[in-house]
Amino acid sequence: MGTVSRFASLLTLLLAVAAWSSCRDSSASGTETAPHASAAATSEKLVTLPGIDISAMTARERDEWSALVTDLASPCPSVPVSLATCIQEKRACGSCTKAAKWIAHAVRDGASEDQVRRAYKERFDPSTAKTLPLEGSPSKGPSDAAVTIVEFADFECPHCRMAVPVIDSVLASHPDKIRLAFKFVSLPMHVHAESAARAAFAAGLQGKFWEMERLLFERQEHLEDADLERYAQILRLDIAKWKVDMTSAPTSARLAQDHELEQGLKLRGTPTIYVNGRELDIESDESLEDRVSAELGIPPFTDAGAAPPASAMAR
Repeated sequence: MGTVSRFASLLTLLLAVAAWSSCRDSSASGTETAPHASAAATSEKLVTLPGIDISAMTARERDEWSALVTDLASPCPSVPVSLATCIQEKRACGSCTKAAKWIAHAVRDGASEDQVRRAYKERFDPSTAKTLPLEGSPSKGPSDAAVTIVEFADFECPHCRMAVPVIDSVLASHPDKIRLAFKFVSLPMHVHAESAARAAFAAGLQGKFWEMERLLFERQEHLEDADLERYAQILRLDIAKWKVDMTSAPTSARLAQDHELEQGLKLRGTPTIYVNGRELDIESDESLEDRVSAELGIPPFTDAGAAPPASAMAR
């Protein structure tokens, strides 16, 4: 892709991400906001790190930030030093600068020290990453990829449709480095979501899951049974087998297992995306490309995505 067209594509994706929120179950309860606590941490020495601008901070905020980056450990298990040391000594951990910027934004946004520490552990501590079962789920990319993206999506959710080009761009930018797995979600308010999921999984049994996935999202307003059969014909599936597979025990088991996983994770809406076992908060400023780049250790990291949202600080 040429430079101009690539820039245009990236601009389009940034606009898409800005509008990309999530479909939510109307019966789900909202997230409570943690009470704001005043931070008491102070540092004996002001820390300045290359590539991180703290000039807009107050003296108190600089003290808090300095204490945190001096105390909190690098996100990379192979680099057992503090964030400050990791950056100052240019250690081989691509996530250190990203994490330090994340903390700077959190402090500027008024998060308390305890809130920052809890959110940092969830976002960066290697021990908090979740192991998501992938066997039997539609996937593409090498099984030993450096980054695994797991997408929980509902075929009738417009926000899931908006996520498709974003995910496509990230996959195209990092060929052979990402594995993408799909998990089926059928929100109660979406009456066609389950039948569409069954149609996609059944198509996958004939090697055409991703082709059907694309058709379902592109033609999201048309998901009646007749529409689904027409898409199966477009893909030249064995229609008789496809119809049997849609209601078969393996298909029902796949959807049930994904639903159980969804409930266990307490997903807040669709799409929900995990990158190497950590949920991407798509309502923050962090992009999927930022997160994947950080996981791959590819600099430079943009300032976008540095700030944890209030909802993340409350968990």
